[in-house]
This record gives sequence, C-alpha cells and structure tokens, in this order.
Amino acid sequence: MARLLLILCLIAAPVFAVQPDEVLSDPVLEERARALSDDLRCLVCRNENIDESNADLARDLRILVRERLVAGDSDEQVMDFVVNRYGEYVLLRPTMTGSNMILWVSGPIMLLFALIIAFVYLRGRQTETSEASLNEDEKKRLAELLKD
Repeated sequence: MARLLLILCLIAAPVFAVQPDEVLSDPVLEERARALSDDLRCLVCRNENIDESNADLARDLRILVRERLVAGDSDEQVMDFVVNRYGEYVLLRPTMTGSNMILWVSGPIMLLFALIIAFVYLRGRQTETSEASLNEDEKKRLAELLKD
C-alpha cells in the first residue's frame, strides 16, 4: 500500500489553478499567458505565481493578462500594465533598478561589514591572549597544582 502511494505521489502532475473557462483558444497566446503568469506573484498567497493560486485576485490577474494579450499587447506591455496597476511587488523576480538596488546591494554589504568586524574583534583577542603570559610565581604555582 505504501509503495502504491509513493508511486502515485511521484507521477502526480502539478495541478494549476487555471480554470478551463480562462484558457485561450489560441495555443500560442495561451503559452505566452502561462509564461507571463510564471513571473507574476499572487498578491494574496505571496510566494505563489498566479497560475498556481486559487485566490480570486489571482484569477482576476490571469484573466487580465489574457485580455491584454488578446487585445494585441506585447509581453512587455502586459507586464508594464500589470506593474503600473499593482506595483512592482506583483513581480516574483523584482528588477535591479531604482530603490530596489538598495535592497539587492545591502545584504552583501552588511555581510562584508560583519566579516570585517569579526576579523578585527578576533584579531584583537589574539593579541590580548598572546600578551597575557604567566610570570614566574604563577608558573611555580601551576606546576605545584599539576603535581597534585
């Protein structure tokens, strides 16, 4: 029974939320719509694209993308329209321009800053421990303690 369940899980195809009434009759336009939908985030589900989401807003976005394609818009025009309407948050892969550049660059800069601080701190500790050696009285006392 467990093997059958495992086999069924392995061969199960991914289920998309696209409803049959949303699918375009032109296969080329439908393929373009699916490609565009892969890059658009469901604003309700956060990290799902609109093809995988069952939310009403995702359905509205899928229909909007298909309407724009049927109207003759290019892929870039459709994406620009959706971004202008819903903001750049709707993109699953945000651009590296404008204020987003700060977000893209700040992570590596903070990591580099932390590594420099750690290096300076550890370097300072190393010099402190090398200077702190035992005097003669302490060496004798240590030798006595180790004999016991």
